[in-house]
Amino acid sequence: MRTRPLAVINWRDADEGTRARLLSRGTDRIFDPELRESIVEIVEDVRENGDAAVSRALARFDNCDVPPDRLRVTEQEFSAARSAVDAELQEALRVAIAGIRAFNEHLAREREWRVEIRPGLVVGEKVTPIASAGLFVPSGKGSFPSVLAQLGAPAVVAGVPEIAVVVPPVPGGSGEVDPAVLCVAQELGIAQVFRANGPAGVAALAFGTERIPRVRKVLGPGSPPVQVAQIECQRFGTHTQVLLGPSESLIIADDSADVDILAADLLNEAEHGPDSSSLLVTDSEQLVADVQDAVAERLGRLPEPRRSYALQALGVNGGAIVTRDLVEATDVANAYAPEHMLVVTRDDEAVLGRLEHAGEILLGQHTPISAANYVLGVPAALPTGGFARVTSGVTAESFLKRTSIARADAGVLRALAPAIVALSDHEGFPAHAAAVRARLQGGDGGTGRP
Repeated sequence: MRTRPLAVINWRDADEGTRARLLSRGTDRIFDPELRESIVEIVEDVRENGDAAVSRALARFDNCDVPPDRLRVTEQEFSAARSAVDAELQEALRVAIAGIRAFNEHLAREREWRVEIRPGLVVGEKVTPIASAGLFVPSGKGSFPSVLAQLGAPAVVAGVPEIAVVVPPVPGGSGEVDPAVLCVAQELGIAQVFRANGPAGVAALAFGTERIPRVRKVLGPGSPPVQVAQIECQRFGTHTQVLLGPSESLIIADDSADVDILAADLLNEAEHGPDSSSLLVTDSEQLVADVQDAVAERLGRLPEPRRSYALQALGVNGGAIVTRDLVEATDVANAYAPEHMLVVTRDDEAVLGRLEHAGEILLGQHTPISAANYVLGVPAALPTGGFARVTSGVTAESFLKRTSIARADAGVLRALAPAIVALSDHEGFPAHAAAVRARLQGGDGGTGRP
């Protein structure tokens, strides 16, 4: 009998406990008190001891001896990276960066706007880059230059004046940094790259050390310890973007979907790691049965540990949800609020109209998640764990801030004065009201002229 890799849940029959477990997909671990306690210890060590603590964390967690004077990647390492990465991969990285730049340049095109909202009152905004940014690029499960492209290109397009990158050393080495990541940094013009353990590197960026600069915002995807470190550093005034955690995808499909392609798409995010989750939501029980066989066949071709990761993502963390119809399917999708969502139905646009919460929504079977991850230009550093309900993917807007602008003439101030005074009096701020009355004395708008 063929293996049935997808756990199957009939949504109408599922109890609240089953639904809650599926929707939470393990995010409780990120807020686990024991994990938090261990990460706080690392964060505090870095806050108090700087580079020495960063080196200590590398020795303890990454099994490599990197003294403080080797934390920063050298010019020689940058130069060597070009020859270490083959030309095909370098070109692929350029294609990816070009797409991301194009998307973000369109997004960040308007840097100031003003509009007259009533005669004599002009309001608007001036959009400027944040002062500095720190980017975390994971390394534990493989080489991820695309992550730096997805984080770094928006920061560069936004015009952030100081950008620093931390990346854990290549596993099993003596402190080497992934040369493909260094190629992306060179392509983007980012010179400050540091080797550091995940939580310790995040803390180093948040507090600053002897060699690693302090930045005002830290962000990047990573394991629960990395996410906990980012959350902890917020207590000290460093802004971050929650939550860029374990990979997850949700596919809404009906019986018009190509079964083999659908199976391939389900494995796309499932192969990331044992904490990933992959879901198929459909109104067709027959489609689920057919996809079970197609996924089982494709699983047999996956190497370890990707095969084991996918089995966990589909058989424990995710699976297939059968709904009454596609309307209920969109209700499930909105409740889940996935990082990646793919819609493959007879009327994708109608389904899109009902969707509200997702990091990204990809339409049709010619728009695979892997394409969006790498080359379509849309953000691929996306909120996970249901945080797509309240936040968005990393774009140039993540590195921009908005300053409001207003200009009122004497006539509009005179017209608005009664409301200002009434609110000032109600809230007990007499100086607020006086600041308006001073301008209106004698009916001259504060000029002193009759």
